[in-house]
Amino acid sequence: MLSPNFLSTDNVFNVLRQVAVITILAYGAMTLIIGGMIDLSAGAVMAFAGVASVMVYKSTGNLLFGVLAGIAVGMICNLINAFLVATLRTPAFIVTLGMMLMARGAVLELTQGQNVLQLGDFILIGQGNLGWLPIPVLILIVVTIVIWYLMNQTRYGRSVYAVGGNEEAARAAGIAVEKVKYQAFLVNGALVGIAGVIFMSRVNAGLPNAGIGYELQAITAPIIGGTSFSGGVGTVFGTLAGALIVGVLGNIMNLIGIGSYVQQIVMGLIIVVAVAYDVFSKRGKARTTILKSDAKGETLPTAREGTVPAGGGTAAS
Repeated sequence: MLSPNFLSTDNVFNVLRQVAVITILAYGAMTLIIGGMIDLSAGAVMAFAGVASVMVYKSTGNLLFGVLAGIAVGMICNLINAFLVATLRTPAFIVTLGMMLMARGAVLELTQGQNVLQLGDFILIGQGNLGWLPIPVLILIVVTIVIWYLMNQTRYGRSVYAVGGNEEAARAAGIAVEKVKYQAFLVNGALVGIAGVIFMSRVNAGLPNAGIGYELQAITAPIIGGTSFSGGVGTVFGTLAGALIVGVLGNIMNLIGIGSYVQQIVMGLIIVVAVAYDVFSKRGKARTTILKSDAKGETLPTAREGTVPAGGGTAAS
């Protein structure tokens, strides 16, 4: 590879631990994007949830309480997002941008901008192993199975695809659109909380400035993996592949000495290219649909009725 250290055991395990956090965040982003929404607050909420988890653990000495606290913070923040988006019908972009600022401010106020150190056994979550398998990777495997099941084998998953594909058609079909949006945000919140716990445990500190830019990586992974930015299309394993690409690419750039600023440029270009590909791909499909309909002499439905198919409301495995 580009570096003799790339395939070393230590580096491979390090990449897997890093990818675990990004992938779990990406699953949450995928769920929202498929449902026609977006979350720009994931990085800040991850920091808030992770620091809250660390502080609860340090005050109680109970690892389970700490983990549950982190998940709860993630879900509460996303419950607020869901209320504003689903109930008050505020654009998710604006809502989650505001939550990003609020969560970052909250965690900085909570810690007074200071890192929380001396985590004790809390580090086992992010640094421990079960045999040869890193615990973060084990958690990732479990989360992957659960999210795959939710998105492919449950009414919830089918509803998310339907809402993202065509919200009005989903509503007309009897789907409780607002309820589905609440559920999607709560799933995202739980995943963000889990990612925050793993991250803080892995770095052995509660870092209030953690997660800056992670929301963009979380969005990039599913887009690279084939999730449509316009909603209704996406797969769990595509998102996993996208997260692996993002994680491995970042690790390679670190190993060959590419600076963090240039890495941000590269990630930005990847997002632009992935979204552009999605847009042109959908235009191509729409053009093909029009040509086929013209050839058959059919009358096309309006765009509101689903002229451009967006996954048909069914989950791909």
